[in-house]
Amino acid sequence: MKKVKVIKIDVDKCNGCRACEAICSAFHAEPKYSSTNPERSRIRVLWDPLRDIYVPVLAGEYTEAECNGRDIYTIDGKVYDECSFCRASCPSRDLFKDPDSGLPLKCDMCEEEPPLPEPLCVQWCLSDALTYEEREEEGEEEEKTDEMEIGLESLVKKHGAKAVKDTLARLAKE
Repeated sequence: MKKVKVIKIDVDKCNGCRACEAICSAFHAEPKYSSTNPERSRIRVLWDPLRDIYVPVLAGEYTEAECNGRDIYTIDGKVYDECSFCRASCPSRDLFKDPDSGLPLKCDMCEEEPPLPEPLCVQWCLSDALTYEEREEEGEEEEKTDEMEIGLESLVKKHGAKAVKDTLARLAKE
């Protein structure tokens, strides 16, 4: 059995306050809680003007390839593309990438030691648009990929393993 952790989103309840973005970026600041920068947040509240709703989107897996769906829709004179509410960090856009390093960001459910009862974005959501759920499912427990591993994989894919190794060796000597 594996434990599955999920943040459920009810767009009908989201009022666009962005408290989830603020607490997420503060939690992931260095040092912790020292600043807020929505660009570092692993959750973004996007506004869909067509339906006049706010849509919280959690950062998902990094993908090195751009998706094939590049359709553009024009509705009532407004232009929309398929990237609007995508969770992935990819080469074609800056959403869910660290503003300083450009490395991909992914929601980590605010996991730390000791563990929090639920992610901070859920705790701070006063409109109850975000709810947290844990459940047991059949299957093997997945190996967790931490931010450093995701970042290093991204750097290796961009610059090559040798360049990353050489840089790490040089930095270790300093």
